Amino acid sequence: MHAAPPAPWAPAGAEAALQGLRLAGEGTLRYLGFEVYRARLWVPAGFDAADYAARPLALELTYHRSFTADAIAQRSLEEMRRVGAFTPEQAQRWLRALQAVLPDVRSGDRLVGVYLPGQGAVFRSGGRVLGRVDDAEFARLFFGIWLSPQTSEPGLRQALVGDTARVAGRP
Repeated sequence: MHAAPPAPWAPAGAEAALQGLRLAGEGTLRYLGFEVYRARLWVPAGFDAADYAARPLALELTYHRSFTADAIAQRSLEEMRRVGAFTPEQAQRWLRALQAVLPDVRSGDRLVGVYLPGQGAVFRSGGRVLGRVDDAEFARLFFGIWLSPQTSEPGLRQALVGDTARVAGRP
């Protein structure tokens, strides 16, 4: 079992909630045969993929391609719509929030999203906080891009959560 990533990715004030995270799984998103990013999911003991939004977790993406922050934000909203409904007002607010916290990325850049149930999400890169979105519904839908059964990438979801029975301490 892999140990948790170095502490710098944990947001200030959330270290206690994120202590003891373990690597549940990892996989690569491909589009038209090209690698887009490598994803790694870090979860606590007791994590249940069927109720992914119940516990704190961290999702780490290492990009293999360059993208603008705007392109990532727009695509994120499209994918969030697969997970659940939201109003046009929420969409605009969340798009602005994503554009504010996400950087443009190049091949090799690593972003980490930390999900804090009932609170929101913190985004980090290179050991520093990029920003946070204090909206529990946004965070549930955002992490649902990868973890919800309604994801557009069920193979990647399975690769990320496939070993959660072991992580959760079940045989």
